[in-house]
Amino acid sequence: MTRSAHRTRRILQVAGVSAAALLTLSACSSGTGSDKGSSPSKPSGTVTVFAAASLEESFKALGKTFEKEHPGTKVTFNFGGSDTLAASITSGAPADVFAAASAKTMATVTDKQDAADTPVTFVRNRLEIATPPGNPDRISSLKDLTKPGLKVVLCDKTVPCGAAAQKALDTGGLKLTPVSYEQDVKSALTKVELKEADAAVVYRTDVRAAGDKVYGVEFPESAQAVNDYPIALLKNAPNPGTAKAFVALVRSAEGQRVLSEAGFLKP
Repeated sequence: MTRSAHRTRRILQVAGVSAAALLTLSACSSGTGSDKGSSPSKPSGTVTVFAAASLEESFKALGKTFEKEHPGTKVTFNFGGSDTLAASITSGAPADVFAAASAKTMATVTDKQDAADTPVTFVRNRLEIATPPGNPDRISSLKDLTKPGLKVVLCDKTVPCGAAAQKALDTGGLKLTPVSYEQDVKSALTKVELKEADAAVVYRTDVRAAGDKVYGVEFPESAQAVNDYPIALLKNAPNPGTAKAFVALVRSAEGQRVLSEAGFLKP
């Protein structure tokens, strides 16, 4: 090989190595930039969740899990009757997430365009009769609640548990005049726990959460009055990124496990 040919070959080899190095550097730079651009923001700050009263125990447990998984975050809750919470949201109350006990109540928020996305059903719930421990009045059916002299409490018809109770009564062709209508399911249950009422129609999740404070009685009409529970990120959420992460936890396998153990049905 001549000296000139050897020199030309050497130049081409160097050029090839340089080109390869530039391509590698370019690929690395491109990959780094892509990763940075696609990385989701880390959850931080406070997220405010408005949720149906029947979700209290489960959501508090999930709130603790969320704070543990995302140090520096705090989940605050406002539990109550879904209709009252929906009215607060449409009136401008600051909240990030709304979890309602019925699609109808959620519609109050979506109809006002106050939801940032389409609500998703994450659990379902059915009714059960709660009596004092030992079931002293031997209640075994929904019809038994119509017995004269029995003090029965229902949720107000405007809240999901009350609407569901009325649907169950209609299914059984029954008429019932309660001693009081309560604004949320926890208030109805408390009447039984304090022995101010002989029975209340509540959710089975509330009976389970009450433990030995009450006795639960299932009834077939409840199958016709199962409530869907939708959850949604709110349009004016002060902390939307962290709110999305909380909703994701609720819908995750871990969230569904916690909710199932509380007695909720899968969507």
